Amino acid sequence: MTASLPIELNHIKARGVVRITWDDGHVGEYAEAYLRGHCPCALCQGHGAQRRFIEVPDAKLTGIASVGNYAVELHWQDGHSTGIYTFDYLRSLCPCSSCQAK
Repeated sequence: MTASLPIELNHIKARGVVRITWDDGHVGEYAEAYLRGHCPCALCQGHGAQRRFIEVPDAKLTGIASVGNYAVELHWQDGHSTGIYTFDYLRSLCPCSSCQAK
């Protein structure tokens, strides 16, 4: 079960960020390059349990699609779109200082 659900997800193209407002009131802003680098797909992450950041130059988000009631699929300018970002995963990636301190 998801601990927190997004109630609003906005791609702010001019700033190159995705802003997510969570149902507990928390707001996280995720840079496009940060999200692309943390793509959870097997092509980017392999099949091991260890998550790693993959540097992708000039990452540009071109679309966001809902996946059921548990995730989003991000579409990138480089044609990549196989990563399914669960809400739990997105919350764990929140780059704000309070989340990173946990």
